[in-house]
Amino acid sequence: MDQFDVLIVGAGPAGSFAAERLAREGVSVALFDGRPPDEPKACGGGVTSKALKAWPHLLEAVGRTIDELDMYSPSGKHLHLKLDEPFAVYSRIAFDTFLRERARQAGAQVFAEKASARGFKQSDDGWNVRTQDGTEFSARFLVAADGANSAIAKKLAGPLPPAEMEVAFGYRAALPDSGEAATVVAFLPNWVGYAWAFPRVDHVSFGIATTQDAFDHKSLDALLWDFMASYYEGAQVGNSRPKMRLWKREAMPINNLRYDNLRKTAQRYAARIPGLAPRTWDTRRACGENWALLGDAAGFADPVTGEGIYYALRSAELFADAYLAGKPLDYENRWRNDFGGELKRASQMRRRFYGNFWGAPFTDRMIEFARGHRGIRKVLGQLVAGDQGYVNLKKKLARSALKPL
Repeated sequence: MDQFDVLIVGAGPAGSFAAERLAREGVSVALFDGRPPDEPKACGGGVTSKALKAWPHLLEAVGRTIDELDMYSPSGKHLHLKLDEPFAVYSRIAFDTFLRERARQAGAQVFAEKASARGFKQSDDGWNVRTQDGTEFSARFLVAADGANSAIAKKLAGPLPPAEMEVAFGYRAALPDSGEAATVVAFLPNWVGYAWAFPRVDHVSFGIATTQDAFDHKSLDALLWDFMASYYEGAQVGNSRPKMRLWKREAMPINNLRYDNLRKTAQRYAARIPGLAPRTWDTRRACGENWALLGDAAGFADPVTGEGIYYALRSAELFADAYLAGKPLDYENRWRNDFGGELKRASQMRRRFYGNFWGAPFTDRMIEFARGHRGIRKVLGQLVAGDQGYVNLKKKLARSALKPL
């Protein structure tokens, strides 16, 4: 049986980042990467400016930097944002490979094997993990960083109900023929959530994020195809910032040859994302005696947007710091004091964010106000970039609204 100090199941951003930090300090780490080489994680791949400023080396990964964004309200109102702080969009194959190789170079041993869902058990000496090919590993400490469906997290912290999960699905499709590829976020009409178009180096990632308890695949898939059709139509005229004709299906020419070909070539993906309720943040633990949960496995994702890469990396950093200090149980207080309050506040705001305000969806009002007010537009840009949190968002918007237009 191979023995290590720490076994990390899952080689996404959280697992690889933790493995790198621990290995650089001489910790013996085994990192299990159970995802097939050509199968990327289902994710838009957006990395906020907050993350890029915290860890500048992320810019060394092959991706696309975004400093402009088009937003659309549920009624189709358009807002163009020029961001003070750019964010980045990555193919998750490229991004995850970049972080995994850094972990390997730091000294972590990376195994391209999937840990069996029933193949982990606690012993007097720590943990034993068995991979699907039957190989066994042991360590004093076990870390689960294997996503929202983590079998380890379900056993150690308990399963999450459907109401506390979100769904992201979409398509990877070719860049527009014109070469112009706008970055777009559009809030859905009559649904909680939004659609996105994130251009990457060699393709566009289209997707929808919404709640699992209200998920209707047929209706949402039709809505996404309308969104994609409008996106390509706008790009056809050679405008990198097209005004898309959204949420009006009769205006969408989706049956011609262009879209028949798109339907044949687009690659579908889907995933679950945690979206914890406010009360759950008070009770759910992310660590215990000789175990810890990171990233999505711990439930660390923004309940409003579903964004989780920043929290994956930050949770890995906080856990590694606690472990290296010889007090791994301190990880619980570290994440709560660092970003726990922010995520709880986001979960409290989710219903209001996608609810009504003055007789219209709040997202409609938000974009309407931002179109006419530079201060509100600036705050919204900071929210998109990850530099503006939810805790003081209401006060920030109110102060901005009082400033001159």
